[in-house]
Amino acid sequence: MPRDFLQGTKESYDVVVIGSGLAGLTSANILARQGYSVLLLEHHYQLGGMATWFRRSGGHIFDISLHGFPFGMIKSCRKYWTQDIADSIVQLKGIRFENPQFSLRTTFNREDFTRILTEHFRIAPETVAAFFDTARGMNFFDEQTRTTRELFEQFFPGRDDVVRMLMEPITYANGSTLEDPAITYGIVFSNFMQKGVYTFQGGTDALVGKMRAELIRNGVDIRIRSLVEQIEVGPDRTVRAVVANGKRIACRTVVSNANIRSTVLKMVGEQHFDRAFIESTRAIRLNNSSCQVYMALKPGEGFDTGCGDLLFHSEHRGFDIEAMLSREVSSRTFSFYYPETRPGSDRWLIVSSTNANYRDWADLSEADYELAKAELIESTLSCLEKYVPRIRSVLDHVEAATPMTFERYTKHVAGSSFGTKFEGLQVSRDLPQQIRGLYHAGSVGIIMSGWLGAVNYGVIVSNDVDKYLTVPGQA
Repeated sequence: MPRDFLQGTKESYDVVVIGSGLAGLTSANILARQGYSVLLLEHHYQLGGMATWFRRSGGHIFDISLHGFPFGMIKSCRKYWTQDIADSIVQLKGIRFENPQFSLRTTFNREDFTRILTEHFRIAPETVAAFFDTARGMNFFDEQTRTTRELFEQFFPGRDDVVRMLMEPITYANGSTLEDPAITYGIVFSNFMQKGVYTFQGGTDALVGKMRAELIRNGVDIRIRSLVEQIEVGPDRTVRAVVANGKRIACRTVVSNANIRSTVLKMVGEQHFDRAFIESTRAIRLNNSSCQVYMALKPGEGFDTGCGDLLFHSEHRGFDIEAMLSREVSSRTFSFYYPETRPGSDRWLIVSSTNANYRDWADLSEADYELAKAELIESTLSCLEKYVPRIRSVLDHVEAATPMTFERYTKHVAGSSFGTKFEGLQVSRDLPQQIRGLYHAGSVGIIMSGWLGAVNYGVIVSNDVDKYLTVPGQA
């Protein structure tokens, strides 16, 4: 008989959280701390969403995606998770740019970027200061008509080299383009500029393991391999239950950590919403996806520490989002993992990440798909040889992931690595006004720009749920 992953669940919970990305995990943890009964449902066999990992023979452990986040992650983890988790966050100091326009190393903070912009690019100090202050002053209540392109034209007209340095890392972080609202750039850039880029020492498996232990301590009922097929809504437009693996489980509230379009159009159904809301939901644009190549060196082999921690490599002249998305890859970000990344390990690994269009991969035949993956691996190794000349001779394992891979394992619509464009945020925030007791903490716009945004959005939504559950007559 197949295993019943929902065996022993209660008939009813105060909160059901759908999906275990960092926003879902954080919401579940905070609400359980406050004394609510919480059921966490994850369709995959591992928690974490895009913040996850996988193992391969030979003792190799690969982290999925680029794991760099701002300094604010330390405070958020300390406050909403544990001091132990916060203490495991360390700074990445070796960040490189290598492209036809410039070769630079930086600690990726305001002080060092100011030095580079004034000394290397010869930008006036007052212009640099004004740019940083403008980006730092952006908030969600400002008008959103100005684009990122217009922001750069205001401060650095005609300087595509400056735009490249300032824009490429943020595009890798959240899929932003020059045509997106300037706020989608300004907030993320300012967060990183506070004190640089950080990561989690010990690997994602250690992080999620610590989070899982904390969830269990706080009483969260965690169930993996549990796919939610329906969010049941009553005739009064109030959440009643979820149906997962064919089983109905009653609840007072639902927090969906799934894609906002999937939540509204599939799990709930458009018949339960106002027509204008459905039209807004259908109009939400998805962000792009990505490809990754995972490379592990043979035990005992390593590479020059001068490679740095993050390397933004490009052969293209100037910042070009279409070139970054093309299957004819011209831009890559390499993450170098040293043994100290996982204390006690002796393994050296490299992960290459490239932004990608879903349709470029989804429309391939099976044979062409496998050929394209092989070509991606080969071109990545050829590129990496510039920095690790012996890579082919010391390689122990290599494999590639595409938008199809991310769609399969995360259920993200079109394998989107960065959720939706900015307009998804308003639909996400308006969801409880349409269905009482239904909330969304998935990947939407700038608020979900990586790990820190995910955690903080989980905090915001958990506070909304708490208010709803504590107001008499609301739930």
